[in-house]
Amino acid sequence: MSVVIAIDAGTTGVRAFALREDGTAGGFSYREFPQHYPRPGWVEHDPLDIWEATRTTLAELVAALDEPIAAVGITDQRETLVAWDRRTGQPRHRAIVWQDRRTADRCQALRDAGEEAAIRARTGLVLDPYFTATKAEWLLTEGGVEADAALALGTIDAWILWNLTGGPDGGVLATEPSNASRTMLYDLRTRAWSPELLDLFGVPAAALPEVRPSSGRFGTTVAGTGLPAGLPVSGIAGDQQAALFGQACLEPGMTKNTYGTGSFVLMNVGPTCPEPQEGLLTTVAWTLADGTTHYALEGSIFVTGAAVQWLRDGLEVITESAEVNALAASVPDSGGCVVVPAFTGLGSPWWDPYARGFVGGITRGTTRAHLARAVLESMALQTCDVVASMSEASGHPIAALRADGGAAASDLLMQIQADLLDVPVSRPVINETTALGAAYLAGLAEGVWGSPDDIQANWHLDATFAPAGDPDALQALRDQWHRAVDRSRGWARSEG
Repeated sequence: MSVVIAIDAGTTGVRAFALREDGTAGGFSYREFPQHYPRPGWVEHDPLDIWEATRTTLAELVAALDEPIAAVGITDQRETLVAWDRRTGQPRHRAIVWQDRRTADRCQALRDAGEEAAIRARTGLVLDPYFTATKAEWLLTEGGVEADAALALGTIDAWILWNLTGGPDGGVLATEPSNASRTMLYDLRTRAWSPELLDLFGVPAAALPEVRPSSGRFGTTVAGTGLPAGLPVSGIAGDQQAALFGQACLEPGMTKNTYGTGSFVLMNVGPTCPEPQEGLLTTVAWTLADGTTHYALEGSIFVTGAAVQWLRDGLEVITESAEVNALAASVPDSGGCVVVPAFTGLGSPWWDPYARGFVGGITRGTTRAHLARAVLESMALQTCDVVASMSEASGHPIAALRADGGAAASDLLMQIQADLLDVPVSRPVINETTALGAAYLAGLAEGVWGSPDDIQANWHLDATFAPAGDPDALQALRDQWHRAVDRSRGWARSEG
């Protein structure tokens, strides 16, 4: 039996994952890489750290495998931008991470100039520093990056693909629609880079990757990458669209949430691109080799799992992230404590880059357990805000939610989520569905799986959490949450 390897290049680390033909896991390796915060609201990565973590995890995984490798897929943290030199392979600046807020004022200026409606119509996105376009503009105007013939500008998938397939010696510079649709430079309807938006942001088309289908052969690996030479790299998708595919949400209306560094609720809306929806994003879900394209509505939450890291690294309330569950479960509720983790602004449905973190409701009886519980509740409450907005926009309240990502392993969080949403929440056996989706897209292109129906058959349920909370108490919690959100909004602007 052969395996497909998926490279999952996330925000805090890289995971290499092997998936067997029958949908079972064949092994994995993981490495974190450093985070850089040069100024408040700025978040950067060293692209060489990401590539080194990729090579290391691939080499460790391959060394442990007994099965032949049929294909390689890539999934990534999407809006993060890398600028590098195609002659040398060296980055020209640290990568600007999707969480980065340095272009908030530029987005506001564009909004004031009346540009948002046209951008929304073309891209399905809102004017926010979350997306890649203003990052690219900043690098070219303020970051010291020169727009010469050797410049490459791409999201993390393009950086990894280029290195896997040769780097300066013939590396393939390409991406696919799910990543391209997050750059604010890509037209959803023409499914191509928008000349108007490239002109608006001053981004040279020659520096951008070619956009190819999400499932299809991009190139083959070379030696020195941690993988054997000659393997086909045949599937790429942004992490959240990959998770939608890996969760087998293949029919319109099916919805998933990935609880990672941030959380991302996606609803498959089928092959027709919808009009922009208030508070939500429209994105390409995937394009298969035959041209079949599905779109999705998305609600993007910037900080969920990262709030647990804040408890661990910033406050030192816990020493390991896994401790948060037992600590939060040691109290029946948060004791009135509420945490709004707007550390880098608020995403859907508020879209406020000036929001900042808020902790309220503290009394003399508040303990670190109550704070931990409030952080878990904040993950579920932010998801509720997104789902409410999505249900209103689509006209169809969701009947169930499929959950994945690292924090979905918490039974307590899943139960809180089911109670607050008042719908069943299901968790699959393989929780790393971003990697699953990338593997499936690659395997489909190489004939490991014959059709998307095989992927649906491979989805296996681990647990379902049914709603069982007290309605009055839950409503009080939601009301308290919204009071706290109101206080967090606009904070950085008023301070400025």
